[in-house]
Amino acid sequence: MVYFQLKITANLVGLDKLQPRGGLDDPDHPYFIKLQCENCGEITPCFSCVMLSEEVPLPRLHGRGTVNLVQKCKLCDRVGTVKMIPGFGKPFKHTSAERGRYVRIMVFECHGFSPVEFSFGAVWTAQSREKLWEMDLSKGEFNDFDERIHVTDLKAKFERVFFS
Repeated sequence: MVYFQLKITANLVGLDKLQPRGGLDDPDHPYFIKLQCENCGEITPCFSCVMLSEEVPLPRLHGRGTVNLVQKCKLCDRVGTVKMIPGFGKPFKHTSAERGRYVRIMVFECHGFSPVEFSFGAVWTAQSREKLWEMDLSKGEFNDFDERIHVTDLKAKFERVFFS
């Protein structure tokens, strides 16, 4: 089994932590990822949406059970799957931002595809000492100049991870 961890980093001003709305394991939070076929190397032109609440059965040739995404490569017609593994993420905190660290927010089990790009879409939640903020990070940043709240320099990366 091949696992990839999604890690994020950002600059937070006036905020203590950042995470998907509803928490890291929110079943309805969409993760937008681009995938690369492990057979031919083709990268999907569009982002695929993966959510914990959306489960589909594995194709017959791949065994039993469910995954969160079954997708066919448009170039070579190979089928790949993505399954989200909740419970391994942490909110991105201001202390990590100060040190320039990446923090894992989700783990994906992938067969036939490798995740290569992540898009910060949908609504995210950031918390300050006084208030909880909901923000759209699809443009790569959030600024509220009146409240002096900023999320900038958003970056994400996927790393292969091994579980024993």
